[in-house]
Amino acid sequence: MKHADKYKPMYYAAPELTLKWALKDHIEKPPIWCSVDLRDGNQALITPMNLEEKLEFFKLLVKVGFKEIEIGFPAASETEYEFCRTLIEQNLIPDDVTIQVLTQAREHIIKKTFEAIRGAKQAIVHLYNSTSVAQREQVFQKDKEEIKKIATDGAELLKRLTEEDGGNYRFEYSPESFTGTEVEYALDVCNAVLDVWQPTPEWPTIINLPVTVEHSMPHVYASQIEYMNDHMKYRDGVVLSLHPHNDRGTGVADTELALLAGADRVEGTLFGNGERTGNVDIITLAMNMYTHGVEPNLDFTDMPSIVDVYERVTRMHVYERQPYAGQLVFAAFSGSHQDAIAKGMLWRETHQDIKWTVPYLPIDPKDLGREYDADVIRINSQSGKGGIGFILEQAFGIRLPVKMREEVGYAVKDVSDHEHKELSPEEVRKVFEDIYVNISTPVKFSEVHYKQENGIFAELTVFYKDRMKIFEGRGNGRLDAVSNALKNYFKIDYTLMTYEEHALEVRSSSKACSYVAIEGTDDKMYWGVGIDDDIIVSSVKALIGAVNRYMNA
Repeated sequence: MKHADKYKPMYYAAPELTLKWALKDHIEKPPIWCSVDLRDGNQALITPMNLEEKLEFFKLLVKVGFKEIEIGFPAASETEYEFCRTLIEQNLIPDDVTIQVLTQAREHIIKKTFEAIRGAKQAIVHLYNSTSVAQREQVFQKDKEEIKKIATDGAELLKRLTEEDGGNYRFEYSPESFTGTEVEYALDVCNAVLDVWQPTPEWPTIINLPVTVEHSMPHVYASQIEYMNDHMKYRDGVVLSLHPHNDRGTGVADTELALLAGADRVEGTLFGNGERTGNVDIITLAMNMYTHGVEPNLDFTDMPSIVDVYERVTRMHVYERQPYAGQLVFAAFSGSHQDAIAKGMLWRETHQDIKWTVPYLPIDPKDLGREYDADVIRINSQSGKGGIGFILEQAFGIRLPVKMREEVGYAVKDVSDHEHKELSPEEVRKVFEDIYVNISTPVKFSEVHYKQENGIFAELTVFYKDRMKIFEGRGNGRLDAVSNALKNYFKIDYTLMTYEEHALEVRSSSKACSYVAIEGTDDKMYWGVGIDDDIIVSSVKALIGAVNRYMNA
């Protein structure tokens, strides 16, 4: 990078940097949310939504819980105008939802906007003009007083048309490019607009302070908001609103700090869609509050469905690591992460922990409609025994003995490594079954009968090299008797080291699962797993499987 001297800071810091807001460590209550997906978001799409798609998206926003929705710029195009009229004429706006429409501070555009909203039960008319140094000098070539007059003339026209129309309208004003405007001048313009409207707590006005382009670090924006909050006229009748973009990648931080500094309202979009790097992501903001124990008053409990509608109607893609919504945001591939998550989940079960404290998971995926087995533990060559064991237990009810987990983990990781891919839970189960479950070569179980005779006597029927064989053995228990029968016939020696069993609790609750480990004369451990309707038979199958693996070694 050779030309850093081409650039200079484009922001204007507040004259008083008290940083009082910096003493707060969290946001205590949610702001008023306003979705601008149908305006900012829609105008930034390669292919803007058609009428049917906008209607579907509007219904999604209502379902999520937005009470203020900016539906577009009705004077900008026929589609925008038609959408506004359709919502009103077909009575598609719930009584507790207010539509918001955007208009430049230009007379013919304002009048067209009022035509579009006529008949609405309630509406917010959002007036804006740019006040930044760059826009004043380069685009409009007007001085400060001329720019302020554009704002106040527009404000007076809004007030007059509302009185003439008799509509239940509220007003909003944005000094566009607020962060590129001298803060004292932005305050002067906003106060001049407020003098026209003279808001009260009963009839409040929205003053919206956009980060139209990010120029500064987040604490600078927060200080600008604090200054406006402290010096704005009619403050008890003003809803102080934020509209951050994400050019520096700090839109969420800008918003959170500005809320601490006194803002009341946030305009943003789902997943941060918007011009250039986008608007601030309301989902991230709301869920950040949720993870701090604050109810955001927006419902994202079915995140997969929200993603589906969004991707379909916008033709955009939700990035796999998009906070809270991406396919991989809860995924753990690392073995140590998987082990910690699995142990954390077990801790919650055994300690009946109410508060969510699971390592590596800042939020319970189930709160967003996600599943542990499919979303949290992902298996590839970097995975660990804890994660693989977690998948087998959560998805299939297979509870591996602790001493078996490492071996199974290496077996599964080896397959993933050689095939250069992630393994699905079903593929993990297949690897496990192929290596360990009901192994029947060279010895295949047929049946077994027991007698109480000087201990336990077992008569074991098997197929060996495609011929039926009957083995006999005696021991101090059923499994010991079968083991001695196998040792006697095949002239092999090993030590029975481990036997565990449990009912399969997922998908096949009527079956039993048994695990047997033997140690051969080579000092190696050989595991076998038996699954059968009968717990006794499952244990014999597990033993035969272990012996088969020993004989095949």
